[in-house]
Amino acid sequence: MPFILDGLDSEAYDRAYKDSELLRRIIRYFRPYRRHVVLASTMLTLNSAAGTAGPILIAVALDLIKQDSSTRAILLLSLGVLLLGVFAWGFNYIRQVVSSRMVGNVVLRLREDVFDAVIRNDLSFFDRHPSGKIVSRVTSDTQDFSDVVTLVLDVISQILLVLLLSIWLFFINIPLTLLILGMSPVAFVIALAFRKIARKVTRNAKRVTAVINSEIQESISGIGVAKVFRQEQAVFGRFLENNRKAYRVGLARGLTMNSIFPVLGTASGLAVALLVYAGGAAVQSGGFSPGDWYLFMQATAYFWWPMIGIASFWSQFQDGLSAAERVFALIDSEPKVIQTASRTVPPLRGKIEFRNLFFSYTEREQVLENFSMKVPAGQNVAFVGHTGAGKSSIARLITRFYEFQEGELLVDGHDIRQIDLDAYRHQIGLVPQDPFLFSGTVKDNIRYGHPEATEEQAYRAAMSIAEGSWLEALSKGLETEVGARGASLSMGQRQLVALARVLLKNPVILILDEATASVDPFTEAQIQEGLETVMKDRTAIVIAHRLSTVRNADRIIVLEKGRIVEEGDHQGLLARGGHYAELYNTYFRHQSLEYVESFLRT
Repeated sequence: MPFILDGLDSEAYDRAYKDSELLRRIIRYFRPYRRHVVLASTMLTLNSAAGTAGPILIAVALDLIKQDSSTRAILLLSLGVLLLGVFAWGFNYIRQVVSSRMVGNVVLRLREDVFDAVIRNDLSFFDRHPSGKIVSRVTSDTQDFSDVVTLVLDVISQILLVLLLSIWLFFINIPLTLLILGMSPVAFVIALAFRKIARKVTRNAKRVTAVINSEIQESISGIGVAKVFRQEQAVFGRFLENNRKAYRVGLARGLTMNSIFPVLGTASGLAVALLVYAGGAAVQSGGFSPGDWYLFMQATAYFWWPMIGIASFWSQFQDGLSAAERVFALIDSEPKVIQTASRTVPPLRGKIEFRNLFFSYTEREQVLENFSMKVPAGQNVAFVGHTGAGKSSIARLITRFYEFQEGELLVDGHDIRQIDLDAYRHQIGLVPQDPFLFSGTVKDNIRYGHPEATEEQAYRAAMSIAEGSWLEALSKGLETEVGARGASLSMGQRQLVALARVLLKNPVILILDEATASVDPFTEAQIQEGLETVMKDRTAIVIAHRLSTVRNADRIIVLEKGRIVEEGDHQGLLARGGHYAELYNTYFRHQSLEYVESFLRT
C-alpha cells in the first residue's frame, strides 16, 4: 500500500540502527541509576515470587483440604492467599515508585541531550527541517521511549514469573514440562516474524505524527495570512489530508500490532490441546493422577499468559525502538558549521576580509563565487542589489550561521573557522528585518543578550534609541508585555526594542538586515536615529532597502549574482551612472526629499 506512505519520507539526518546498538545506548542512560535498577529488580523478583506462590499455595491447600476439610484449614488457606496478595501489592508499589523516578530521570536527561543537539545545529538545519517535526521528536518520541522502558520492566517481571512457574511444573511432571517448554519457542518465532513489519509501521506512524505537528504549527503561525486571503478552508483541507493519512497509517499499525495476540492465542490453544491429549494419555497409563493433571493444566494457564506477553513484547518493543532510533538520529545529526579549532581571541576591532570565498546553499545554487572583499574596522558598509544578489548570505557568513565551501573569511586576521564561536558571537550584533521577541516584557527582551545587565542599564539603552520617545507609546514603558513573538507591539516598536537590545550588548560588529524595510516613515525616522547611535564606532554591515540608510553609509557595495560590480559613496556612484544609479532610480529615488517635492509641485 504505497499510497499510505506518501509524504512520509525520512529526514536527511535519519539513519538505521541495529537493535543491539540502540539497546547499548539505552543502557548507557541507565548506568547512573544502578542502585535503582537493583532495587527495582529485587522488587520484581519478590513480586513474581509472591505471584507464583499464589497458585502453588492453592494447589497444596487443595490436597490438604482432601485430608482435612475443617473450617480452620480453609481459614488458613484464605489468610495465606491474603498475605501473599498484600506482599505482592507492596513489592509492586515499591517497584513502581522506584521505576517511575528512574525512568523520569532518564527521559529528563534524554530530552536535555536531544534539545542540546537541536540548538547546537546551525541555521541551515532549520532551513531544511520543519520545526514541527523536530518538536515531535523532542516531545512525543522521548515519551514513547519512556513507555518502552516501562514495558521492559513489566516483561522482566513476566520472565521471572515464567522461570518460577517452570520450576514448579518440573516438580509436578517432568515429561509434560519439557513438552510445554519445547513448544514455547513457537511463540517467540511468531513474535519475531512480526519484528520487521512492526518496526516499519511504527516508524511510519511517528513520521505521520511529525508531519501533522508540523502542519498544525505552521497553520497556527500563519493563521493571520490565511484569514486575509480567505484560505481557512485550504488550511483545513491540508489538515484533513494529513489526518486521513494518519488514520491509514494508524490503522495499518493497529492491525499489525494487534494481530499478534490472536495468532499467539491460537498457537497457545493448539499447545494446550496437545497437552490435554498428552496428559490424558498419561492419566490412562496410570503415571499421572487426575488431580495432578488438573493442577498441571491450571499451572499451564498461568504459564502461557506470561509467555504470550513476552513474545508480544518484541512486537510492541519496536514502537519504543523506533522512537529511540528517531531521537538518537536527531542527537547524532551533524551540523554543517564545523569549527576546526577553538582559539581564544582578544577583543575584536572589527576588520573583516573575504578571500576567494565560495558559498552555496545547495550543490545547484552557487551564491558567492571566488568572492573577495575587505571591510576596515569601524567602517559602515551598505550592500545593495537585486533579490538573490548575495547580500543576506554575506551577513549570514559573517555571523557564522552557514558554512562556506572554499576560501577564507577572516576577522581581525583570524580564520573564522578556528576561533571560539561563542566568544566571537558575543561580539556580534544582528538586527533582522523581522526581529523575534520572546514572551515577557520589553525590558526582558532588551536584556536578552546581556541578562546580567541591571534595570538601569536596560533603561539607558532604551533611552539612547530616538531619545526614548518611542517608550511613550508603550502602555507600561519597559514593563509592557510584548506577547508571543512580540505580537502586541508594532513592527516598528519591535525594531526599536531590537536596536536597544543590540546597543545594550555593545557588539564590535553590527549587522543590519533590512532593518527599516517594513515600517512607516515616522517610525523609520526613529529607527534611523537609533541606527546612528548603534552604529557609532562599530563595524556595521548594512543590507538596506531604504535610501536614508544607504546614503549615510561610508561605503556602498553593489552586488549582482554574488559579484561586486561597483563600490563607492552615494554621490560618487550616482555620478558614475552605472548599476547603482539604475538601482537608485528604480528603488531609492522615490524615497528622496527632492523626488517628493517634485511630485508635490506636479
